[in-house]
Amino acid sequence: MRNQFSEHDTEAFYDAEDALYRSFWDREGSLHWGWFDGETGDDFLSACANLNRKMLEESAISASSHVLDLGCGNGNTAAWLCESAGCQVTGIDLSGVRINNAIDSRDNLTAAVRDRLTFEKASATDLPYEDETFTHVWSQATIYHVHDKERALQEVYRVLAPGGILVFDDLTKPRPDISDEARRYVYDRLLFDTDFSFGGYQEALQEVGFQVLSAHDLSTHLGKSYGCLSDMAASKIDLNPEVFEALSYAYTRMVRAVDQQELGWGMFLCRK
Repeated sequence: MRNQFSEHDTEAFYDAEDALYRSFWDREGSLHWGWFDGETGDDFLSACANLNRKMLEESAISASSHVLDLGCGNGNTAAWLCESAGCQVTGIDLSGVRINNAIDSRDNLTAAVRDRLTFEKASATDLPYEDETFTHVWSQATIYHVHDKERALQEVYRVLAPGGILVFDDLTKPRPDISDEARRYVYDRLLFDTDFSFGGYQEALQEVGFQVLSAHDLSTHLGKSYGCLSDMAASKIDLNPEVFEALSYAYTRMVRAVDQQELGWGMFLCRK
């Protein structure tokens, strides 16, 4: 489906809000959700790092890999991939602010990592790369924003080499009937909509041509992530009561949306 919001809307949103999210979510600028387990406990940032590890393990990215980080944001995860796996990473994002942040952050990396890491402002629906360029495509908390998700998946398929791997997470809509509250505090606030349920997403991937190797319904982890984020935003209320009270409240509504099966989250591993 085509999102009612445009790429321009999404770009403007993240250009304007990046500093706000850094102020309470992760000052380093790594902005995605977490996979909680016995080792992470209730620590949100540990759970975010745990998601990175699990995606890396499942994708089998290695030193010989060339990875496209689709929606790289401020570049933190792309740099982590370079350092952890020794691979080459190309990061793209729609937000000029975040791409500039990512480029600036390269100065803090070793020369060996910098040589394997590049960033470029680009759209997921029109990737500026030749067919079969990458061995892997990696994406976190991104595709739900894309105004034409089917086109983005087709572009990912195009730029992957035969046998290449797509590993990503994305928001899902477990049921089509969404309450006014969920529409206001989840879908409209985040500038997205989707026809994809957890199962429907896998069907869409198969229609593009992918073989779905694994799929994890992480909806309970999404609810816990937003519970943590609500508390983190509330802890900053003294800095700006109007902004952080509203944000903390919105996050509690997102937890409710997950509990009522109006919002879901999945992680998928696919092969071309």
